[in-house]
Amino acid sequence: MVPSESGSLPVRSLLFQFAAADKIMPGTCEPAAGPEVDAGEKPDVHTLLLISAGTGTLRVADETFFCAPDKCYMIPPGASYRLRMDSDRRLTYYRITCRIVYCKGSHTALYLKPLVRGRVEWSVYPFARAVRFADLLTESDPSGELQHFYRQLQFQELMGFLLEHNVSSPEPSSCTHAVENSIRYIQEHYKRPITVKFLAEQARVPHWQYSTIFQELTGKKPLDYLNELRIEKAKEWLQSTREPLREIAKRVGFADEYYFNRRFRQVTGITPRQYSQSVQKRTRIKDWTGHEVEIPALPRRVIYHGETFGDLAVLGVEAIGGGYPWIHQTGRLKSPVKDIGFPINPAVTEALKPDLIIVSSEDESQYDTLRAIAPTLTFDSFAPLDERIELLGTILGRRREAENWLARYEKKAAAMWSRLRASLQPDETASVFTFARNRFFVMGTIGLSSMLYHPDGFRPAGRTRRLLDKKLSYLELLPEEMKDYAGDRIFMLLPADAECRSAAAELMKSPLWTELPAVRRGCCYAVEADEWNFADATTTEKFLDELPRLLGKEQIVPAHGGVRPGPKPEES
Repeated sequence: MVPSESGSLPVRSLLFQFAAADKIMPGTCEPAAGPEVDAGEKPDVHTLLLISAGTGTLRVADETFFCAPDKCYMIPPGASYRLRMDSDRRLTYYRITCRIVYCKGSHTALYLKPLVRGRVEWSVYPFARAVRFADLLTESDPSGELQHFYRQLQFQELMGFLLEHNVSSPEPSSCTHAVENSIRYIQEHYKRPITVKFLAEQARVPHWQYSTIFQELTGKKPLDYLNELRIEKAKEWLQSTREPLREIAKRVGFADEYYFNRRFRQVTGITPRQYSQSVQKRTRIKDWTGHEVEIPALPRRVIYHGETFGDLAVLGVEAIGGGYPWIHQTGRLKSPVKDIGFPINPAVTEALKPDLIIVSSEDESQYDTLRAIAPTLTFDSFAPLDERIELLGTILGRRREAENWLARYEKKAAAMWSRLRASLQPDETASVFTFARNRFFVMGTIGLSSMLYHPDGFRPAGRTRRLLDKKLSYLELLPEEMKDYAGDRIFMLLPADAECRSAAAELMKSPLWTELPAVRRGCCYAVEADEWNFADATTTEKFLDELPRLLGKEQIVPAHGGVRPGPKPEES
């Protein structure tokens, strides 16, 4: 017999069995308005929805919820629901289903009740962690029984993470942990309407207890902490923009300009406009192609159009616009980023009202168009990582953040290569190949190869050294020339384009491939080009976690040439 609803959730007696997972994006086969599931259509499965982008509404039975990024919903078996999407901001979301079995002694039964009574919307923080699990679950179908078992384990981890945030726990340490999470929520979502009641309910801590714990942790009452944080963010805007005060007030979460003025003066002793006049500065920068440009000392509405879009994230900078492939590669973003097109659409760019535009292009005609919209800098996105981050730190007023990140990265990279040393031969070489536009290439100074060729890591193989000496990004080869560039380990970047992917598969069936020493030893790896062949700081940092896993696996590319891709880098 399944316990009555009056008791607490019998987690220890529940078995969670993964059923299916999908990632639904605009343009998929879902109805344009969104899916509709009738009561009884899913009589035995629990349905988890994770909203990662867009807006809309979710109606479950008689309740309606506003859907937005970072929202999570658990719909019980037998419940009807309708997900409607806003036409201008179509939803991207994950749909994961499972069956839950109650086991007590020799008795088993399907658990068909809501996991949390009276709650469809669940708390989840950090949301990026839930998305990482969801991405793993929506990868290509497992090929064998053991892989299905591992998929189940990944699902168990996701459910454990969600239950930890949504099932009541009486321990005081849990309350403190919940309030700590709540403080992080404020730091990330200070722009939203926030009340103490909302924060306490989200943390699942009684109101009186929440305020007490909050003050013990921060030395401030919740609303005082929130308002002071908003004032600090407003200071950053006042240093770099001449926008009306009402716009700045909205940007940092104040609905009323006059209240913003009053609170700002209470905290700083001067009005916002007086503060702006006293601190606003501009700086002069010489860009990649030689333009000398006067830019805001602390730009706040940045458009970054280039391959290394992920560089901004490690500096804590949220761009407002960029190019879709590079925005998408960066993964989970705190705020929506507008795709300004490729080539760049000037009208879309101007509508964003940027105060700084950064482009990785030498096109002078494009530059003249963009500089008429806002101060514009050209930027070498193929420059070495440390040079890029240091320069961006200067441009964006984030020198300290740049120095700190580079120091952390170098320390982490040294530790990773140190751990790998035992499994690598002295002076072991590596090479990276790929197909693009039906042509075969060896990679030089950019992408995955730039991360492999580290002072403590791999050495460039054979003639690849010449590419690095000449600072060449890549070189086109005939397949017959591959042997002169092949290293002790070979990485094949699998392109998304079906024709190029087929060409890669054909090459890996040929003797030109199968007779390479690295292939015969099983020291070759196929990885997705659109996941691994980026050298932005965000991807590079993920690489430090993923490379040991990749090298620790047995042969990823079979000697007979079948294409079996390795893992995708996880989103951090």
